Amino acid sequence: MPQQPETLCLHGVFTLPSTPRVGVYVDAENIRYNGGYQMRYDVLRKFASRENGVLQRLNTYIAFDAERAKEDPEYNKKSRAYQQMVRDFGWKITVKYVRRYTDEAGNVSTKANADLDMAVDAMLQAEKLEQVILVTGDGDFLQVVDALQNRGCRVELIAFKNISRQLQQEVDAFWSGFLIPDLLPVSYEPRNEWGKPGSCVRGVCTKWFPEKGFGFLRFMTHISPHLWITDPREELSPYVPVFCHANEVADDVSEDMLMNRETILEFYIAESEQKDNGLVAKNVRLAYNVNR
Repeated sequence: MPQQPETLCLHGVFTLPSTPRVGVYVDAENIRYNGGYQMRYDVLRKFASRENGVLQRLNTYIAFDAERAKEDPEYNKKSRAYQQMVRDFGWKITVKYVRRYTDEAGNVSTKANADLDMAVDAMLQAEKLEQVILVTGDGDFLQVVDALQNRGCRVELIAFKNISRQLQQEVDAFWSGFLIPDLLPVSYEPRNEWGKPGSCVRGVCTKWFPEKGFGFLRFMTHISPHLWITDPREELSPYVPVFCHANEVADDVSEDMLMNRETILEFYIAESEQKDNGLVAKNVRLAYNVNR
């Protein structure tokens, strides 16, 4: 029987085994309504295994409106086709059926909450995991994060918009889904080759000089086990700097936004005509600003 990997302790510092067992839990409805519509499950799987991890659990919790499916064949067809595609990528789907509630005024609301199922699964399966990736922005998972960490799991978070600040600060690492290459397709660039000259990417501003009218952006070129090496000057860093002139920045992107690392920018990249192997940003626009 193969030996299960164990967490090692070197000089009082706990490190993950060389092949950590990873569990991924996706709150699909939360992600869908908060900037992650069309998130690619194949790319998410690749990101989860970036450190040679063993993908022990790949769970996603998807809503399905059975009542609507009876009246709308197209919705039924697309929903089931989408579920099949996700299954083809190796994910287990827990279907949460939409429920309807009518208040005293006769207003009908719908709900398909997967929080409890997702929390219970993560807790029950945690003893076989060293790393857990939660894909949600819902602050209701704050206690789940604490409990998982207390059981020895490293907990990472991926989300797009409307992210609980407490949840973001409690996890061991937070990754904006906007910045992970190809996780969220650029809808108007169907053949976009992320990171190549002429492609559209998303990144952040690392330096901005208002008095000079230019600065530098940074984007992740590829999914790598070295995402923590954020200095592009380091050999193993998967990040690349991009020169940006103020003339290329959209009017609704203020200097304060540029100097806030949480502002997500979307832009095209082109080869610099003045610097060998350098890149410049074109048509820089706002993808997401936490304060909006």
